[in-house]
Amino acid sequence: MATEAELLTSDDQRLEELFRKSPAGEIPKGPMEGLAIFPVAGRAGARLLASLVNLTAWRGKVFSPDGYLSNRLTAMDLLSIVAMVRPGPSRLDDQECIVIDYSHTSLVCGGVRDELRQVGPDLYLGLIWLAGRKIGWFTLRAPDTADNGNA
Repeated sequence: MATEAELLTSDDQRLEELFRKSPAGEIPKGPMEGLAIFPVAGRAGARLLASLVNLTAWRGKVFSPDGYLSNRLTAMDLLSIVAMVRPGPSRLDDQECIVIDYSHTSLVCGGVRDELRQVGPDLYLGLIWLAGRKIGWFTLRAPDTADNGNA
């Protein structure tokens, strides 16, 4: 089991190891708090960048029961950039994960695919793919499960 604080300060190799050994888990329901992870920024830089992105751009996702989600954007918590959600194989290791697919729902993010695996109670590690290349990581957690050590 991992904490959000540990994920924020992990390097890319550690995040990939954790992702590979974690189960897909259940598809989240409702709003989820998100933080971007910047493995190359160092411990203090990663926390600062995650907080900055959270305040100004991306705040998380809202999962609907009908297999879709919307992203929560800006401090105003605007819902935008819809994606389809389903279980499926990960591009990383071909094992089951939760696939977030923008290819049929977004002109702007059509080349993006997110993959989730559950790494703790109500905590998911997300992997971001762009045009088939791994480009980043993020966390998602239930709003009422604040991690005392997060950014």
